[in-house]
Amino acid sequence: MYDDELYDDGHDARHASGKLQTGLWRRLADFAWPYRRGIAGLAACAVVTAAADVSFPLITRGLIDSIAEHGSEAVLWPWALAYAIATLMLCASIGGFVWLGGRIRTQIAHDIRQAAFENVQQLSFAFFDRRPVGWLMARMTSDCERLSNIFAWGILDLVWGVSMMTGAVIAMTFMSPPLMLVVVAIVPLLALASARFKRRILTTARDVRRSNAMITASFNESVTGVLTTRAFNREDDNHARFGVLADNMYNASVRNLLHSALYLPVVLALASIAMGLALALGGIQLLGGLITAGTLVAFLTYARHFFDPVEQLAGWFAELQMAQASAERVLSLVDAVPEVRDRPDVAAKGRQAMPAQRTERIERIEFADVAFAYGNGIPVLSDVDLTLERDKVTALVGHTGSGKSTLASLLCRYYDPVGGAVLVDGIDYRNLPLASWQARLGVVLQTPHVFTGTIRDNVRYGRLDATDAEVDAALEAVGAMTFVRGLPDGVDFQVGEAGSRLSSGQKQLVSLARVMLADPDVVILDEATSSIDSETEFRIQRAMRKLFAGRIALVIAHRLSTIREAEQIVVVDGGRIIERGDHARLMQADGAYAGLYRVQRASDAARAGHWAEVTVESA
Repeated sequence: MYDDELYDDGHDARHASGKLQTGLWRRLADFAWPYRRGIAGLAACAVVTAAADVSFPLITRGLIDSIAEHGSEAVLWPWALAYAIATLMLCASIGGFVWLGGRIRTQIAHDIRQAAFENVQQLSFAFFDRRPVGWLMARMTSDCERLSNIFAWGILDLVWGVSMMTGAVIAMTFMSPPLMLVVVAIVPLLALASARFKRRILTTARDVRRSNAMITASFNESVTGVLTTRAFNREDDNHARFGVLADNMYNASVRNLLHSALYLPVVLALASIAMGLALALGGIQLLGGLITAGTLVAFLTYARHFFDPVEQLAGWFAELQMAQASAERVLSLVDAVPEVRDRPDVAAKGRQAMPAQRTERIERIEFADVAFAYGNGIPVLSDVDLTLERDKVTALVGHTGSGKSTLASLLCRYYDPVGGAVLVDGIDYRNLPLASWQARLGVVLQTPHVFTGTIRDNVRYGRLDATDAEVDAALEAVGAMTFVRGLPDGVDFQVGEAGSRLSSGQKQLVSLARVMLADPDVVILDEATSSIDSETEFRIQRAMRKLFAGRIALVIAHRLSTIREAEQIVVVDGGRIIERGDHARLMQADGAYAGLYRVQRASDAARAGHWAEVTVESA
């Protein structure tokens, strides 16, 4: 059901070497830079923690040697005081890094999500055509969380580990250089083991993240389509397909955990070998009187401390590999470039590039020899010449797949034409700032989106600075107040998720009120009355007449009876305009439009007759 290519974006191919991508982490470091003071404090806490850890063996060494030398007359209170001071330092530093680490992790996660979401708002529709919602959700949630964790706790582990190992090496060198060389000699073997495991860990980590994205997408689709699933009794089929994705996730996770589980025991085994050699050689030196018992105990503790950070950093390194897989995926979202965007020279002009001030209406829009094809290269529109004028309604009709909605999408500049031009009062709309152009448009879809919140909130979405009186006026203008007043809280009625507490017609009226409040220059209706009852359709038709006044109007019509009064009816077939004119002229021409109209009238009559028979039989 889901194609893996939807989830890769080519990253696996580009980073298949399994190496750490320094450029990638430098790019991510931009998100951490604003919090450099907090990170410096976190690093300072790590250094203090390491210093406290390093001081404990020295205190133990001094205590043992003092007792061995002076017996019962040994003075112990200085060592107790030193131990108390080291303990307080340790407690304070741990408290500090828990607070700072949690705060930095939250801040970085917030900024990454903000950057990703901001860019998502700018991406072209073609981007979403190829990617399910779950694909985006996985990046915005689990991938961002993993990245923020590696930045906060990863930096802590790295600084603490390096400081701890450095302090341990210095102390071991001071106590016994030969024994120090025995312990440190194991490090090259650790580096070799890390090099062999890191590519496998990173490769399997990518598999885990990709599988997670596919599971999230499948789950999201299953939840949003639960009514269809129940209606067709496809629960078992959905469960089976989800089970395949879950199995893939399980297998990828097991492979990743296996490599990580093998890596850590290798580190532990090498650490044990070093400890054993240090103990054997240290015992010989103790018997020979070259070192004291306190020195041997302290040295073995330092050897253990030397490998504790190594083990910790081994786990951190494995996590870093998995975080890199997440980083590749998140940055693919943050750095994605919209296919439809302003040219640099247009962006520099800003909103001043519009051909008229906001108080003036756009008079004329021309499609001049426009052609369009989606990413597959198959032509969808060809040689389209069409003029839209203010105070005139243009209706697009045609069979499903003829190119009507694509033509409307080009008008909105959701996509750019591959040939020809769209001229706004004589100016190619690619020479206008995209945001400024789209701010002049009001779009009403066949299935309008209603956001969670109140009716007032949804209407005000058309113009956020609108007053309550203006919101009420917009609802009144489109005839929506008739049903709004009958709701428990009126305009403050909570519509539920995606408007689940409103009917299709009510959501359509709210959508029309939203557009009315926005006061656009161009109104586009995409089959806005195709899925509602006749009474609501009449109300919406009346609302549309008010909405069209003084504006350019483009209507994609499913019910041809609703566009009989349109000044221009355009018949689209196979991506081309084959007829145009008003209703009377097209009926007189007896062409494609007349055929469509007669077929639909016959279908409506047959349907009406069928329901009349059903009513009689029921009676």
